[in-house]
Amino acid sequence: MKKIKTIVAVAAIAIASQAGAQAPVAGINPADMNTSVSPGDDFYEYAGGGWLKANPLKPEYSSYGVFDDLAEKNRQQLRDLFLDLAKGTYAKGTVEQKVNDLYKMAMDSDRLNREGAAPLKADLAEVAAFKKADLTAFIAKQHLAVANPFFGIGVETDLKNSDYNAMWMSGGTSGLPDRDYYLNTDADSKKIQEAYKAYLVKMFTLCGYKKKDAQRAAKTIYDIEYKFAEAKMSRAEARDYTKLYNIRTVEQLQADYPAINWRQYFTLMGVKDMDWVILEQPKVMAVANDLMTNLTEQQMKDYMSGLIIKSATGYLSDEIGEAAFDFFGRTLSGQQERKARWKRALAVPNGLLGEAVGKIYVDKYFAGDSKDKMLKLIGNLRKSLAAHIAGLTWMSDNTKVNALVKLNAFTVKIGYPDKWRDYSGLTVDPEATLYDNIKAASIYETKRNLDKWGKPVDKDEWGMTPQTVNAYYNPTTNEICFPAAILQAPFFDANADDATNYGAIGVVIGHEMTHGFDDQGRNFDNEGNMRDWWNEKDAEQFKAAAEKLAAQFDEVIVVKDQHANGHLTLGENIADQGGITIAFDAFSKTQQFTEGKTIDGFTPAQRFFLSYGRIWAENMTDEAIFQQTKSDPHSIGRNRVNVTLRNIDEFFKAFGITEGAKMWRNPEDRAIIW
Repeated sequence: MKKIKTIVAVAAIAIASQAGAQAPVAGINPADMNTSVSPGDDFYEYAGGGWLKANPLKPEYSSYGVFDDLAEKNRQQLRDLFLDLAKGTYAKGTVEQKVNDLYKMAMDSDRLNREGAAPLKADLAEVAAFKKADLTAFIAKQHLAVANPFFGIGVETDLKNSDYNAMWMSGGTSGLPDRDYYLNTDADSKKIQEAYKAYLVKMFTLCGYKKKDAQRAAKTIYDIEYKFAEAKMSRAEARDYTKLYNIRTVEQLQADYPAINWRQYFTLMGVKDMDWVILEQPKVMAVANDLMTNLTEQQMKDYMSGLIIKSATGYLSDEIGEAAFDFFGRTLSGQQERKARWKRALAVPNGLLGEAVGKIYVDKYFAGDSKDKMLKLIGNLRKSLAAHIAGLTWMSDNTKVNALVKLNAFTVKIGYPDKWRDYSGLTVDPEATLYDNIKAASIYETKRNLDKWGKPVDKDEWGMTPQTVNAYYNPTTNEICFPAAILQAPFFDANADDATNYGAIGVVIGHEMTHGFDDQGRNFDNEGNMRDWWNEKDAEQFKAAAEKLAAQFDEVIVVKDQHANGHLTLGENIADQGGITIAFDAFSKTQQFTEGKTIDGFTPAQRFFLSYGRIWAENMTDEAIFQQTKSDPHSIGRNRVNVTLRNIDEFFKAFGITEGAKMWRNPEDRAIIW
């Protein structure tokens, strides 16, 4: 439903989005390869082509990769947990009751289809009774519960004081993945724009609007979102945190954006004595103020009703859900079928009660010895990165000292939190509708977030649940985190050789470490504060190398005439390169590497790179490739392999790749950062 405003996105290795089942194989499985292709021509196909052929896209997927094998295993495990819970009876207010009832309600298609759009009736009636004179109070109520019309607030760490929770504010709303979906004028973009408008009309119609009224409302929403899109920074530009860090006092807010009574607004949001906020994009907030001032009452009603309807489509009838999927799944992503209901249903308690579900998951599935093995791997890679920093020829000694201090200050989180979240304040009522329960959870979460304002940052809190197949680095806490779910094959396999593990989970570890020194992370010091600790000449040389890397990705066409976006993906690309470099260096000190014995005809070095290449194998629709390129800071898997490896000396040596091969890049053209 409504998302609390967030600013410092943790830098993550990947996002597991879809799923497919395949039995894990210890080490490198030769069947995953396509040896008819030369490793010097297309290493992505060479390392993972067999897997790609054996795992074609199924109708419910727009993207399906090796990460998703593990994600699907997790979904099956969670389903088993929920089915076991369903066999019992639980006292009201227990975590088990909440998880069990949410899953059952989300699975009850008969009830959801009977209710149709009726659960929205009360909220839409409130909007229908809205008077513009009550704008401030009405906006505050919406922000607490259902949606974020015009702007949003949320509590996050102050980038310049990592111990303090500050209030952040952002303007604008959007129904499409990126501003370019609105602004582009090519034929494909126009088709998407028209399809989106048609989707809006259908949503209003399914919720009881007459066609003429639905068309009016859809036009209003699109026009508003277009104006926000015009004012927004590009996603690449918004990666510069200094441009998003704009202090505004409440008095300045009142002077610059007078459509809202700001003292009244913050009081109604439960935040008393507010002094100042951090405003992300003032230009977008100016558009929001203009709209709040000049829109008619009817236009405001249409806009706010649309936000309510769009936020609820996944929790209503199949007819409404299918209509939303038809646009967001089929049109935007190329996905042909919705996920099975049980997969959609388990996402409800998993999303609303993430750590509660995580505790149940960890108790049953997490192998405790994985933590010790991970700590050893992390220690080896930390030493490797320290050695690389110390040996850099382009960095001065003073900056090296600061970098090493930061590296040594990394906090490491593995498996699951030491302290679990308390959900006792959240009520789940099986007699109420699913929509009303999710709305109650949204209010609960919003208030929980706002209650952090002005208080010390809880640095023990996790940014991901244990059952998430992912990992992250957070610059404001200077921490790397590896949830339990990713500590399984094919990323971390106790039965596999060192080459396989260093090429997979080792690179993941190195990737997250390198995020502390990518184009964003390098701007934060060892305590997580945004502070320039670089020698000016060192910073210039870093930027030059980073621009060189960005240009390598920019030149690649990913689909049709769409090029990759090397600046949007720069942080992840730097982290991939650094992760490979330091993981290989750490692996080179193992017994397997020293002995040099071949397995299945491949040397230890070759197996390392084959392991890396395999984990990024993914089949994608053209629509999904386009959407990821426009809106995701991660490059597509093919580029994470082929573009990145063309900078790695050890890769060329391992496979004897020389000038003339397609993968070859001349030494002077390689972009080496860490």
